[in-house]
Amino acid sequence: MIANDLLNEDVSDFATRLEAMTSDEVFASMSLLEKHSEDDASDREGTLSLITLVEEEIERRFPGQMLTPYRDWKKDQL
Repeated sequence: MIANDLLNEDVSDFATRLEAMTSDEVFASMSLLEKHSEDDASDREGTLSLITLVEEEIERRFPGQMLTPYRDWKKDQL
């Protein structure tokens, strides 16, 4: 999956899909979107809105932990 695929998807469809994703899939989506947002992309606003959706999903799954589970996952990927 590439970030452009996520950006071309309907936001409500993406939000629904997020709920069904495994934690690894959610974290991988966040990683892709973060990398894409760091590019000199003209679609930065769309990317940031999807990042917000993913952040909200992580918070829903891991209440009160903010993005700690995602950061831990990123460290394990190195």
